[in-house]
Amino acid sequence: MIDRMSKYSFILLSREKEDFLESLQELGVVDITRSGKPVDDRSMDLLEEIERSKAEIKDIVSGSDACLREMEQGLVSKLREFDDIKPWGSWDRAKLDEIGVTLHFYKVEARKYLPEWENEHAIQKVTEKDGRIWFVLAGDPGDFPLKELPAPAQTEAEARAGIEERERQIAVYRKTLGDRRSELPALRASLAAKQEELSRYLASLSSESAAEDNLSVFEGFVPEEDTAELEKRFEELPMVWLKDSARVEDNPPIRLKNKPFVGLFEMLTDMYGRPGYDGFDPTPFISIFFTLFFAFCMGDAGYGLVIILLGILLRKKLGKIAPLALILGGATVVVGFFFHSFFSMDISKWGFIQSLGLDRIMMPSDSKCVVPGMGEYDWNMILALACGVLHISLAQITKAVVATRNHGFMKSLGVWGWTLLIVGGVTVGVLALLKVFDAGITKIAIIVVGIVSALCIFFLRDLHKNPLINFGNGLWETYNTATGLLSDVLSYLRLYALALAGSLLGGAFNDLAVMVRGDGGFGWVFFILLLVVGHVLNIAMSGLSAFVHPLRLNFLEFFKNAGYEGLGRTYSPLSKETTNN
Repeated sequence: MIDRMSKYSFILLSREKEDFLESLQELGVVDITRSGKPVDDRSMDLLEEIERSKAEIKDIVSGSDACLREMEQGLVSKLREFDDIKPWGSWDRAKLDEIGVTLHFYKVEARKYLPEWENEHAIQKVTEKDGRIWFVLAGDPGDFPLKELPAPAQTEAEARAGIEERERQIAVYRKTLGDRRSELPALRASLAAKQEELSRYLASLSSESAAEDNLSVFEGFVPEEDTAELEKRFEELPMVWLKDSARVEDNPPIRLKNKPFVGLFEMLTDMYGRPGYDGFDPTPFISIFFTLFFAFCMGDAGYGLVIILLGILLRKKLGKIAPLALILGGATVVVGFFFHSFFSMDISKWGFIQSLGLDRIMMPSDSKCVVPGMGEYDWNMILALACGVLHISLAQITKAVVATRNHGFMKSLGVWGWTLLIVGGVTVGVLALLKVFDAGITKIAIIVVGIVSALCIFFLRDLHKNPLINFGNGLWETYNTATGLLSDVLSYLRLYALALAGSLLGGAFNDLAVMVRGDGGFGWVFFILLLVVGHVLNIAMSGLSAFVHPLRLNFLEFFKNAGYEGLGRTYSPLSKETTNN
C-alpha cells in the first residue's frame, strides 16, 4: 500500500537553517530538499501577508466557533434562571421602593400551606402548581415559620427580555458568522494565491545574487498519519510553514506500508522501481506469485529443505534475506511434495507414502491432461499456463481498477473493455471446460462478452474524441494486445521447462551415482561424492533460474499488462541515521 503524503514548504532565514535541519533530524519523518534564495522587501512582505491571512482564517474557523459556543452557553444559563424566576411573575420594583414596601419570598408544599398565615400577615399567592405554592409576604415577617428565599434578581418580564435579547444577539452573530464563513473560500483562495506568488517569486530569484541575508526554502514530504503530532513541533520552530496535500505533479517520495510477510518482498519491488504516487503497490502480488513461481521452478521438496537449512545457518550473514529464504524454501517443500519430487526421486512410489494415501494429493505422474480438440499435455505444462493466465488476468483487473481510480469510470471504458474480454473470456472458457456451461449458454456468454468488449474498446474508449479516431486506436491496440498477449502467456512455459530441466538433471546425477557405486566398496565413496556435488550444482543452477525467471515474469509480463511503470522515488526522511550514513 502506498502511504498518502502531505507536502510542506518551509521558509526561514538562512542563519536558522542548521538548527532547523537538526530539529528535523530528531523528528526523523520529513523527506526534504532545499534551496537558497536572497531575502528582500518583497519576499518579507509576502511572508507577513501569508501569516496574516492564516491568522484570519484560523480566527474564523476556530475563534468564531468558540465565541458562538460561549454565547449559546450563556443563553442556556439564562433559560435555567428563567425557570426559577417565572413562578414569581412580575412586579413594579420601583413603585414598591417608592412606597417603602419590602417583599419577602417563600415557597412551600401546598399541603403544608396554612390559610391562617393570611390572617396574620400580608400574603399574596403568586403561583400554585405541581403541588407547590409560591407566595410573597409584605412588611415585617417577624418569626414567620418558613425559611425566606433570596429575592429574584429580575422579574419574569425582565428575565424574558434578557432571553430575547440574547437570542437576538445570537441570531445577529450567526448571520455575521455566516457572512464571515462565506468569506472563507475567498480568503483561502487569496492565501493560496499569495503562497503561489511567493513560490514563483522565490523561484525567479537567483541564489547567486545573495544579499546580506538569505531565505532558505525547504520542501518536505511527510506521511499523512504523522502530520498531526509533527505540526505541533513545527509551531515551535522559527520558520513559516505551508501545507498542502501531495499531488502527482509534486513527485512525492513513496513509502510502502505492508504487513510483515509482504514487506519482505519490498526489496524485489525496489529492484524494478517504486510505483508513482498515482500508481499501485505491486508488492502484494509479487509476494504471492514470486513465491509460487520460485517454488514451481525449483520443484523439489529436498531442495526446499536445503534452502530452509541455509536460511537458518546463515541468518546472521543474510540479514533481511534470511526470512525470505525460509519462506521460499517452505514453499518449495510444499510444491515439491505436490510434484512428488525429493532430490529428483519420485516419492509417490514409496511404500509409506502410498500406505498413508499421500500419493492421492500429488500431481498425477502417469496420466495426461486431455484438452478437448487440442490433444494430451503434461499436467505440469497445463498448470504453468494456468498460472500465467491467472497472473495476467489479475494484472488486467488491477490496471482497470487503477485507471478508474485516477480518471473515473467513463474515461476508463477502453481498459475495462479489454479486462472484460480477457478475464470474461477466460472465465467462460473455464466454466465451459468444467461443464458448468453447456454449449448454448457458452455461445450466448461469448457473444455478450464480445459485443460489450468491442463497444468499449472501439467506440467508448474516449467519449470526447471522434468515433473514427477511437475505432482506429482500438484496431491498433487490438493488434498489439493480440500478438503480445499470446507471447506473454507462453512465457509462463518457462516455469514448466525449468522445473523439468532441474528434475531431469537431478535424476541424471542420481542414475550416474548408482552406476559408479557398482557392487560396493569404494564405489560408495564416489556414489556419495557424485550425489553431493551433482545436487549442489543443480541447486545452484536451479536456484539462480528460479530467482531470475519468476522475477522476469513479474517485472515484464505482469507489470506490462498492469500498466506499472515504477518511476517513483523512495521515501528517505532526514534523520540521525541517514545523516551519519
